[in-house]
Amino acid sequence: MSAARFVVGIDLGTTNSAVAYVDTTAGEHPPIQSLAVPQLVAPGTIEPRPTLPSFLYLPGPELPDGAVGELARSRGADAPARVVASAKSWLAHAGVDRAGAILPWGAPDDGAKLSPIEASARYLAHLASAWHAAHPDAPLAEQDVYLTVPASFDAAARELTVAAARQAGLARITLLEEPQAAFYAWLAAVGDAWRTRLKPGDVVLVCDVGGGTTDFSLIAVADAGGDLELERIAVGDHILLGGDNMDLALAHALAQGLAEKGTRLDAWQTRALVHACRHAKERLLSESKLAKAPVAILGRGSKVIGGSIKLELTRELVERTLVDGFFPVADKDARPIRARRSGFAELGLPYAADAAVTRHLAEFVARHGRAPTALLPNGGVMKGALLRTRLLEITRGLGDGTLVELTGTDLDLAVAQGAAYYGLVRRGHGVRIRGGAARSYYVGVETGMPAVPGMAPPIKALCVVPFGMEEGTSAPVPGPELALVVGESAEFRFLGSTTRRGDTLGTVVDDWEGDLFDLGPLEATLPADGDTPPGTTVPVRLEAHLTAVGTLELFCVARGGAKRWRLEFEARTGEEKKR
Repeated sequence: MSAARFVVGIDLGTTNSAVAYVDTTAGEHPPIQSLAVPQLVAPGTIEPRPTLPSFLYLPGPELPDGAVGELARSRGADAPARVVASAKSWLAHAGVDRAGAILPWGAPDDGAKLSPIEASARYLAHLASAWHAAHPDAPLAEQDVYLTVPASFDAAARELTVAAARQAGLARITLLEEPQAAFYAWLAAVGDAWRTRLKPGDVVLVCDVGGGTTDFSLIAVADAGGDLELERIAVGDHILLGGDNMDLALAHALAQGLAEKGTRLDAWQTRALVHACRHAKERLLSESKLAKAPVAILGRGSKVIGGSIKLELTRELVERTLVDGFFPVADKDARPIRARRSGFAELGLPYAADAAVTRHLAEFVARHGRAPTALLPNGGVMKGALLRTRLLEITRGLGDGTLVELTGTDLDLAVAQGAAYYGLVRRGHGVRIRGGAARSYYVGVETGMPAVPGMAPPIKALCVVPFGMEEGTSAPVPGPELALVVGESAEFRFLGSTTRRGDTLGTVVDDWEGDLFDLGPLEATLPADGDTPPGTTVPVRLEAHLTAVGTLELFCVARGGAKRWRLEFEARTGEEKKR
């Protein structure tokens, strides 16, 4: 049993972050509380806010110390080259050096930049500072902290999130999937009444549409000897589709209107317009009586020198663009459109080719073969009533027509609140969702065969972590010994799947193309010594360890157990760690 006084939930969001906590000394049923986060809202003005916008304004003449939060977000429309945004999406992008100073993406190289890890650490450090101001006698590093990540985050993205947390001084952390956190928030909100709202055989779809990702999870309700139990049975793939895409769509619509009137925006004005649309959209979605919100960006050119371009974003445009563009009508046979890719494209975030959340949803439900009977919407995007209504309509059509909507959570704070509730569950208070690993993991094993000109040896996939493996457990991987090369550079293949739920530890998949996704080849030189000079092939068996925080370690154990080599995803570079 942990001796920490507080259990703390942190939602490190793409566009907004939040903190919730429980004081375990506050009676038999301590409440979940949310932490107001002080931040710069204007130069020289600090005010508390329920959430911390996940934006970082890099230091400059007007703000020598920079800013995190509301002021940083609002300055995005004036100086997009100084504003870091969507760091969480970059943290999960294996196609870039996530430890490199690459943000703000596309900004001039002579300006200040930092890495996605550093940006994430800055947000967490700001939240930690807010915590210490409110609880000076309870250092956050000494509390039990539950940090949320998308269910679709792979092992590398999870490890990088842990690295950011440790860089911010958070030592006692556990990762929790965001859709599960949202469901825990609903459990906390309704109490024991959940047992009357759900019944054995129900399948709850958690549809979490956040700033950078769309995350699907299925949670099944089962009868366990007369009592109800919950199990997370499926998660979706990593879909870079969310509020960022919607901001781009709104900016495009406004830019088209300007172009028709003879005003064309350059690349940086367009980026500024995206930032401005994000802020206006969030206001319109959260303030139901607001019909329109102002949008302004700095002007350029002879007609607007010294001035600005002022526009308005209307609720009608937001709802039309988002409902029809991102939540179109889709039946159970609908599938995302696979657009033909261009031979050349700008480097950047790998956004989903199809913007239709509903088509991705139909594919997810069909792939896992379990039609939802209940829906829990989550994420700031879901604050739009028309969007929730359309999502409910589409989800109902994916099953037998009956569907219960689960309500009662704060869409901005649910993930943080659910993470704090999960801290209580870990201490034996409340109902726990059984889940374990959200996907199965495999290593590539080269097939032994004679050399054939022009033909590479086939690669088999060996399962080292099956779906549902519990965090904090280790297990030897069954099967014959493998040959491990030490002392020279070698390539290790890691693969994953969210659909192969039947594979067990040691399962070998011969034909995996199209069935597993490649996590990328990892280059490593495992150390040799006097007994094993460079280039030596060592017979080893594998041992998998899924850590308590949800990251993956793989040990290569030499015959007899005298030597061990560890492979894990490297927190500094996104590649594997060698020890």
